[in-house]
Amino acid sequence: MAEPVEGGDSMIPVIMCGGAGTRLWPVSRESMPKQFVPLIDERSTFQQALDRVRDSELFDRPIIMTNADFRFIVAEQVRECGLEADIVLEPTRCDSAMAIAVAALLACEREPTAK
Repeated sequence: MAEPVEGGDSMIPVIMCGGAGTRLWPVSRESMPKQFVPLIDERSTFQQALDRVRDSELFDRPIIMTNADFRFIVAEQVRECGLEADIVLEPTRCDSAMAIAVAALLACEREPTAK
């Protein structure tokens, strides 16, 4: 991934993918939730989201918020996309608000003027 635009003009994307995806059973399982399964394309919806934030002129390295159980799946799918990302592990599943707050703090630490 190329260097982001200088001066904090780039956005730091946050991708939250820690849910169990139980409502799409039997395609989605506790060990392989729907966001990591190819549903309508050869790539998972998580990888499709990564592709949307690939443009380094607009986006800085993404922050991925996920459950600790999915750390290896996330790392592998990020690698398959040829990207680098900061992967943050939730020790337990919690509401989105906590994940958003932690991601915002991390983004501010990385680039105080980021959007």
